[in-house]
Amino acid sequence: MSVSSVQPAQAITPPTVHGAWQLLSYSVEEQSNGNTFAPMGDHPTGYVIFTPEGRLSFMLSAEGRQPGASAEERSSLLSSMIAYTGIYRLEGDRWITKVDVAWNPEWVGTEQTRFFSIDGDLLTVHTPWRVMPNWPEKGLTRSIVRFQRCR
Repeated sequence: MSVSSVQPAQAITPPTVHGAWQLLSYSVEEQSNGNTFAPMGDHPTGYVIFTPEGRLSFMLSAEGRQPGASAEERSSLLSSMIAYTGIYRLEGDRWITKVDVAWNPEWVGTEQTRFFSIDGDLLTVHTPWRVMPNWPEKGLTRSIVRFQRCR
């Protein structure tokens, strides 16, 4: 075998999370029975954007949101969205965001951990199991969010 016939091994690089991803679905799973429900309707909208510099922007909005006419209606819009940004880092199958701006002030200064996998242009995200204040009667739940890479 001659030196010229030897081909260098091609490095296999995992898919990158960098870029913009459009929301496909958002559901919540109950740990006790495996049931799922769609807390923001069957057709929520949203995006997550990961920059190569380490900044994340996440926005999810419920299906059918309408402007509020009264203070009470405008206030209730808070529960029909999720929005935050911060510096993220990747650790294996997790992304961890140090939140610096959020729709919920309780998140500012916290670290939010998400588990993720990428299959081609599909990003699947799971939150850790936790009791959510929105539905504490359901016990431990986790969010399952699916995104399609924007092209």
